[in-house]
Amino acid sequence: AMQILHHRIEAARAAGQHLLIGADFPFAYPQGFAKALTGRQDALSIWEWIAAEVADAPDNANNRFDLANRINASLPGIGPFWGRPASPDLPHLPAKGGERRDMPFAERRRVELQEPKAQPVWKLYTTGSVGSPALLGIPRMAALRHAPGPGCAVWPFEPLDGADVVLAEVWPSLLAAEVRAAEGGYPCRDAAQVDLLARALAGLEGAALASLLAPDAPPGLLAEEGWI
Repeated sequence: AMQILHHRIEAARAAGQHLLIGADFPFAYPQGFAKALTGRQDALSIWEWIAAEVADAPDNANNRFDLANRINASLPGIGPFWGRPASPDLPHLPAKGGERRDMPFAERRRVELQEPKAQPVWKLYTTGSVGSPALLGIPRMAALRHAPGPGCAVWPFEPLDGADVVLAEVWPSLLAAEVRAAEGGYPCRDAAQVDLLARALAGLEGAALASLLAPDAPPGLLAEEGWI
């Protein structure tokens, strides 16, 4: 998948095109986590930290549960990450969210409070979990951000001026009604989600696009928690 993305970026740049690449996992965490983990209050500090600590092999073998266990051990209370397989034994990573105690961070980011069906980023395992995709996906996006080329910006953390590639967090379930109406024409629901969302975003221009890229949220919150 990463090779495909790199080739797509190269082809777009050769054709003088701009790209918006949307990834369906959280790009950041609730307020306070970045400071506790990295000493800085911005989401991209977490990107740098996670990218340096995650091991993710070509066969998908990875250390995400071990890493979450280590992060939990470094923070007060029990948590914030939860959800894991029965083995190996990870004493600082609860199997269930209800086993957490004295967690110093909110369960959800501000944007997720507007979309209650969105899963919390702390959940690493079982149906609907987005915590594992975030831990493994953020390093992949970080690699795209640092790839050679004119400019790649991560929205909403970086200015978009001069960027020919923009990376953004998306949540295809925002188009749940449209997907239900159309998915019979696709091989699976994921395919319908990706295609319909890509077409919707590609069709935006002018004021509609400007509004989408300028959410009604404080700049400090956007820099730390991101947005969908």
